[in-house]
Amino acid sequence: MSFRTKFILTLLSATLTLYTAVGGWISTRAQQPANDPNAQLRIFESVLQHIQSDYVDEPNMDKVRAGALRGLAYGLDPYSTYLTPEQVKDFNAGNKDNLVGIGAELSQVASYLYVIAPMKGSPADLAGIKAGDIIEYIDNKATRDISLYDAKQLLNGAAGTEVKLRILRANSSPLTISVKRGAARAATAEGRLEATKVGILRINSFADGEANDVRTRLQDLIKQGAQKIVVDMRDTAGGSLTEAVTVANLFIKDGVLAETVGREGKALKTFTADPKATIFNGPVVALIDNGTAGAAEVVASALMDRNRGQVVGEKSFGAGTEQQLFTLRGGDGLLLTTGKWASSNGKTFLGEDRQHSGVTPNVEVEGQEVSDAVDPDDLTGNDDDAITKPDQQNDKHDANTTPTNKPATEDLQLKKALELVNKAPVPRAA
Repeated sequence: MSFRTKFILTLLSATLTLYTAVGGWISTRAQQPANDPNAQLRIFESVLQHIQSDYVDEPNMDKVRAGALRGLAYGLDPYSTYLTPEQVKDFNAGNKDNLVGIGAELSQVASYLYVIAPMKGSPADLAGIKAGDIIEYIDNKATRDISLYDAKQLLNGAAGTEVKLRILRANSSPLTISVKRGAARAATAEGRLEATKVGILRINSFADGEANDVRTRLQDLIKQGAQKIVVDMRDTAGGSLTEAVTVANLFIKDGVLAETVGREGKALKTFTADPKATIFNGPVVALIDNGTAGAAEVVASALMDRNRGQVVGEKSFGAGTEQQLFTLRGGDGLLLTTGKWASSNGKTFLGEDRQHSGVTPNVEVEGQEVSDAVDPDDLTGNDDDAITKPDQQNDKHDANTTPTNKPATEDLQLKKALELVNKAPVPRAA
């Protein structure tokens, strides 16, 4: 059965098109305020009546209810989701089965599973998964059919087992890559000193404890004579808000560094710099790109908002949310986003759409691989197409193909960052 057919039968599982589906039934829809809860309830009541009275078969109302709840959550953001009773139990129990994934930060774009960035050295990275890839299929399951939460569960499994992914990539034919699941820990921070006494600080992760490692690398650069710093956070996604604030504080000695905001833009928590935690006062330039998301966006925005340094590169992806599980009477639940990470001026990194998400750098420079990203809206999503499923198609790149490394090209973003930081004067010692 194709995705479109399943969509029509379940009806309520795609809330985003609900008004179109019931427009012929509800003549007063145009007069009803979009965010009036009572008006929305009347629409759902009418839909349920039509399902019970007019659907060709006896409907399974438990399935209808689950489909409706999935659709409701789907209409919010990629990180809010409906959980079955079994998923609620697993969520509350934690990872008791010691399942592992592929080591990539993921989101959804136009209903497809989207790779924000793979962790350096992770199974995904080693297999050739790249930032900006769209995962169309996980084994034989179309990602356009499922939530981000469900997709992540499909990617998880016992260490050493393989999962087959069908990848859509810009300027490339579709390819299938097998990834061996395994525990992934991002590489630690790296540092090197340029001849001009500019330290290049590469941050690969903002996972718990990584801020201390970043501090150590920065101290090493200072001891080696670094007077200026370039902080490279390209393709660094996910991580902890607390770790990000700690890293930003290494360079910024006062003021608000970040916030978490709730309903109506109300600040839930404010993170302020501690002057005693700052260890570098020289010129700073940060590097970001489309694979930068979450904690790294906190650091980049703080440098700009506090006028501490310029940010070079491409607009970041836009992520950083906090969820809360609300258990329902049937044992199932809704995992809802109740807070968003925001810059010191209150602008959330995850906006209402991609256009309003992310951090825009002071100086925009395209990456060394200049190409248009895959546009998911142009994809058919046709599950009946025999070439689309991993075990039914003959992609040019088979599961065991080692990705071809292109000749090294000049890093224009780093070049620009070095140009800017070299022009900045070194402050006199107090």
